[in-house]
Amino acid sequence: MSSFGFVYNLCMSIVEEILKELSSGRTIRYKGVSTNLFGIPKFKDYSKRSLRSSVDRLVKNEMIQKELNGFILTANGRKYLKKKEDSLKSFFKIDKNLDKNLLVMFDIPNIKKAEREWFRFHLKKFGFILIQKSVWVGPAPLPKDFLEYLKEIKLEKCIKTFKLAKSYKK
Repeated sequence: MSSFGFVYNLCMSIVEEILKELSSGRTIRYKGVSTNLFGIPKFKDYSKRSLRSSVDRLVKNEMIQKELNGFILTANGRKYLKKKEDSLKSFFKIDKNLDKNLLVMFDIPNIKKAEREWFRFHLKKFGFILIQKSVWVGPAPLPKDFLEYLKEIKLEKCIKTFKLAKSYKK
């Protein structure tokens, strides 16, 4: 499975971490829990209660299932991970010192929260600065592959861009 990169690690929740571990194909387990080479559980930063409720929710949603030697990832779990991986694609940085002459406004619905956070992260990475909650200004143009990917994940209608006559000065 491909690495999800830096962006994925910033946005990863305990549920995603559990699914990622189960999908990695590692066979080092202790009492049904993935461990590192030293036998230390991977989820030591989470309380037992939080881990237990997350595992219960994953079983209930048929994303994982219990087997004799631990848990395995189901087709639903693989589908969820694939969707997460696709929605968090990473793009290269652009020169932040360029004139800030592109205004970006967006209204991405709550059901696409992960995509919205991903979009904000990339705006920052591209050298954009926040003017208001969903209004950013930065260097033009946005990378072509980035714009194509926005269409692919069906965000292009949620985002408007405007070329400024003069560069924005803070």
